[in-house]
Amino acid sequence: MRTPLSVRRVKSHRSSPGARVPDGARGVIGGKKAVTLSGRLRRGWLIAIGVATVAAVAGVGGSAAALPQPTVAQVKAKLAALNTKSARLGQQYDQVLQQLSVANQRLKVLNKETARYRASFDAMRHQIGRLAAVAYERGGASSPVALLTSASPQQVLDESAILTQLSIANSAQISQYRAASRQLLNAQQAASQAHASILHLKHSLAKRIAVLNKLKQQAEALLAQLAPPQRTGTGPGGGGGGSYHGPTSTQAQKAVAFAYNQLGCPYVFGGTGPCSAGFDCSGLTMSAWSYAGISIPRVSYDQMASLPAVPLHTSSGAFTTRYLHPGDILGFAGNSHVGIYVGGSVIDAPVPGQNVQKVALAGWYLSNLDGAVRP
Repeated sequence: MRTPLSVRRVKSHRSSPGARVPDGARGVIGGKKAVTLSGRLRRGWLIAIGVATVAAVAGVGGSAAALPQPTVAQVKAKLAALNTKSARLGQQYDQVLQQLSVANQRLKVLNKETARYRASFDAMRHQIGRLAAVAYERGGASSPVALLTSASPQQVLDESAILTQLSIANSAQISQYRAASRQLLNAQQAASQAHASILHLKHSLAKRIAVLNKLKQQAEALLAQLAPPQRTGTGPGGGGGGSYHGPTSTQAQKAVAFAYNQLGCPYVFGGTGPCSAGFDCSGLTMSAWSYAGISIPRVSYDQMASLPAVPLHTSSGAFTTRYLHPGDILGFAGNSHVGIYVGGSVIDAPVPGQNVQKVALAGWYLSNLDGAVRP
């Protein structure tokens, strides 16, 4: 590679002790200033670099400071989206929790069946063991050792040769033994599958709780950007307490009375009460109507889809709440959230961090009202 001329000149000045310094670059030595041309150039470069660096930093700082801050409307829109996402995920959590409850109940039944089939299998195994031993002593069958010592129904079913030989004289008992083996094996496999399903559901619940907690933190951070008056109507909640002194002769009145009695109870994911265990939105509505003697679905989507609808519009299409009765269940934000109508207000388990409260049917509730049903 050919070295550039400028580089060769610099090398020659530095590497040659006796190299002659050009007159224009020679300074005064011996107590007077000795500034060479190369020194002036270095200073010029340093000054230029410093100016450029300051300009770059100032430019970056200026652009960062100029970033637009979100408006109140934008913060509220993000908060509304988070609340809707959290409500939907909360109902998914309830669905998985319900599936887990069913799976646990099924596993209990399967474990009981397995124990019963195990007892039947063991009793038959001892009987067949004696038959096999006698047949072996008489030379009518091959070694029954594996059959006698195995507690596995699968291994018993695999010993088809011994069972076939024994079945010639003891067909009824052998058939029962095979049946007991199959019953026990099927029950064991079903219980194993149920157990695996439970582990999967628990893992799914843990993932959803982690996401819900993250959404809660994001919502709290957004709320912190708003002044207290600006937070009104940004999502579920924002109400207070109250008491019920009305009649309790009808089932709807009993449901309303129950809801009033839960005011102040904490919001808990998947909560269905009592107060110490907390409620979520659909857990509160389900428990209220259960107290009144009517069983309704656990999840808000199922409640709104399966119960008789109450119209929210007049015959001309105008929106109205005139047809609502206390005790009706109102669905919000795509029916991902529900509350109990109590006449101009809603008793609601709103969001994590808030308690069950009575809230006016206004603001977020009125703008997100999607439907009403009456158990």
